[in-house]
Amino acid sequence: MTMDKNTNVLIVDDYKTMLRIIRNLLKQLDFNNVEEATDGQEALSKLRAGNFGLIISDWNMEPMTGLDLLKEVRADARLKPIPFIMITAESKTENVVAARAAGVSNYIVKPFNAETLREKIEKVMAHA
Repeated sequence: MTMDKNTNVLIVDDYKTMLRIIRNLLKQLDFNNVEEATDGQEALSKLRAGNFGLIISDWNMEPMTGLDLLKEVRADARLKPIPFIMITAESKTENVVAARAAGVSNYIVKPFNAETLREKIEKVMAHA
């Protein structure tokens, strides 16, 4: 199973440093078509205007959380099939359950490295 490295990836985080870290990790994995959004609303606009094959979003964002973004994506017929990886600082069971219920493809607990990211991306791309 090969990952399509040309996939357009949208990374969403309200913390610029985190966006830079994720972008660098993706670059290590040879993903170069990466766009950024700093909140859920911006992410939705970009998703609706663009053609993305993967969404990687932080959970804790204001004013729209990653979970809210996930629900919006899954409620949109065109965006619904896009694999969605949630990044969270805490692996609280209720968070995981809520994300699963909302249709998350996979999730990553911070801190993480390129290898973890690669494994998660491979998993969700295999099911896409």
